Amino acid sequence: MSTEVTGKTACILCAANCGVEITARDRRFVRIRGDKEHPHSAGYTCEKALRLDHYQNGRDRLTSPLRRRPDGGYEEIDWDTAIAEIAERLARVRDVHGGDKIFYYGGGAQGNHLGGSYSRALLQALGAKYRSNALAREKTGEMWVDGQLYGGHTAADLEHAEVVVLVGNNPWQSHQFPRARPWLRELAADPDRTLIVFDPRRSETAAMADFHLRVRPGTDAWCLAAMLGVLVQEDLVDHEFLDQHTTGAEPVLELLAEVPVADYAGRCGVPEDLIRAAARRIGTAGSVAEHEDLGIQQGPHSTLCSYLAKLLWILTGNFAKRGAMSLHSWLVPLASPGREGRSPVTGARIIAGYLPCNSIAEEIRTDHPERFRAMIVESANPVSSLADARRFREAMRALDLTVVVDVAFTETAREADYVLPAASQFEKWEATFFTLEFPRNAFHLRAPILEPLPGTLPEPEIHARLLRALDAVDESVLAPLRDAAEQGREKFAEAFFATVATDPGLMRMAPHILYETLGPTLPDGARAAAALWGAAHLCAMTNPDAVRRAGFAGGDELFDAILTSRSGVVFTVDDYPDTWHYVRHADRRFRLEIGELLDELRGLTGAEASWVSTDFPFVLSAGERRSFTANALYRDPAWRRRDAEGALRISPDDAERLGLDTGGRARIVTERGAAEAVVEVSDMMQPGHISLPNGYGLDYPGGDGEPVATGVALNELTSLLRRDPIAGTPWHKHVPARVEPLAATRVEVS
Repeated sequence: MSTEVTGKTACILCAANCGVEITARDRRFVRIRGDKEHPHSAGYTCEKALRLDHYQNGRDRLTSPLRRRPDGGYEEIDWDTAIAEIAERLARVRDVHGGDKIFYYGGGAQGNHLGGSYSRALLQALGAKYRSNALAREKTGEMWVDGQLYGGHTAADLEHAEVVVLVGNNPWQSHQFPRARPWLRELAADPDRTLIVFDPRRSETAAMADFHLRVRPGTDAWCLAAMLGVLVQEDLVDHEFLDQHTTGAEPVLELLAEVPVADYAGRCGVPEDLIRAAARRIGTAGSVAEHEDLGIQQGPHSTLCSYLAKLLWILTGNFAKRGAMSLHSWLVPLASPGREGRSPVTGARIIAGYLPCNSIAEEIRTDHPERFRAMIVESANPVSSLADARRFREAMRALDLTVVVDVAFTETAREADYVLPAASQFEKWEATFFTLEFPRNAFHLRAPILEPLPGTLPEPEIHARLLRALDAVDESVLAPLRDAAEQGREKFAEAFFATVATDPGLMRMAPHILYETLGPTLPDGARAAAALWGAAHLCAMTNPDAVRRAGFAGGDELFDAILTSRSGVVFTVDDYPDTWHYVRHADRRFRLEIGELLDELRGLTGAEASWVSTDFPFVLSAGERRSFTANALYRDPAWRRRDAEGALRISPDDAERLGLDTGGRARIVTERGAAEAVVEVSDMMQPGHISLPNGYGLDYPGGDGEPVATGVALNELTSLLRRDPIAGTPWHKHVPARVEPLAATRVEVS
């Protein structure tokens, strides 16, 4: 008998996490549409979300724990056996080598954050100290700059800004915020507003810009420095804002006053008059909002570029007002700003608690006594997503123990000792912690649409079973709290806070304790939401006025609203001046002087502006966003209606010189590997610049069940050694390469 269910949830393909309503029939998604009641997306969703059935019902879904056999193959085992063996082996590594030799990667796949909050208790029980995830291959340079400047994360009021500056991003394809395409159309059609885009490509967004600063690949730092030089040298700076709200401005202004604008324009390949005109538009606008992304965050001078991009709006006073920049609240912070240090083997800088991804393999492939000995990978696929996939596979094989938790048999799962099958994001209570909006910030707890696929478990339950096997929290602690929870939330709060006051060390195990005690009392089987009770109380204590303006007297009221709202709930409401509350420096002032970055800025004058060579004369951007690319949650290549193989884009001039045509084939060679691709000749690309899309090259079962890869696996081509000197972020968007034509075999490219 056919069964049909409809429920509200969210898209899981980008940080916008637009609200959607899904109808499923016999576990297949037959209708997906935008949720009009979602507080941010308000019914909008892009076309990529309409294909979420390809994620939910992929042929490589896992339905049983797997254990690697001595011959390298896998055998199915039951959950009790898997949990007992993994707990015993993790404890052995902890007891013999120390818990800090257990490394954790992931805990927050796109949209899949709630389970990761429970991993913290497991890591505490094991004594694990080091972790990383996708943020450390993208955002940690920007996070470090944010921490130095003001200690928080900014939201751009793009909707109301007179001037919008986009640095290294193409929201027409990558979206990143709700209503990206309608917003771009509205912006381009408004004669009183201006769009400024930094991009070496003539992307869809750049084609709509009033000012397209088409930099030579990798030279954004020179272009940004030149624009700042114009602002300072032509006195387009808001001195009153700097005097009242910043410290350390003078050394910055003095250095920018010396920038040779004409020389830097020549280095970045952008006409000087265009740079000056764009800078003047920023310097005279009533409001400016700026948004950056991977185009600069995964290329040369990435941390410096984040700093310079932020100075565009700071020096012109575009903060704490409509149409400008603001700091925002969090329900659950994504990072730990105070957690900095150095890694045990290579001394890599740890930013906000995250080890740089490009250093992970180096921390393992060594005989150093402090090397990592075991790794847990949760809701992530680092073999596919991190630079130099071959080195990462070698590193996994060198460990004493590797455990992967995922919904699919991924490239990383194929290297693990144990693989644990997770329920999909639509089969469990789930959430994203990307609460990035201002002045109204919202959080969306998503109820399951379907029951878990038989044989799978939600990540919170996997962590709980491991913690029980490790005897992490004594029953004498849990039993009284269970009794209190049965008597109601007020009694539970009294008992919980009294317990952790008696033994403050238990706070480190709080997610697990809440899951085991408060969790079973939550309605509709929402046990995994238990950790949000603590988050709601902490948010209400930290931001009492903003939470009260959102309509909640305290943490319990907020938690109840989170539990019962199927479309998400606005949890803080601010006005623009309130954003100063989120500046973390005690004096509520920005600190502009960052010595390391000023030294790097000073060094641009004598620095090389090119990293190509005779052997590798092209710059490959590895990971271009296109209409039919998404994150690797879409493993089934059948979801794509166009660009089935992921074409290599190349400029008309380069194609003519090499004898290439659209539909032909070429070989791409880098320092680390080689691959073949179909060719697309495109005027998006400038000479010397080529691109390949993200999301291809994944193993997926073919008709006979054997894995088949379609398109180029990008990180077979990238290098661990090309990375930012401060944050360690990889140069995925700037890979030296060469292109070799192949024999005439033509493929249709649409």
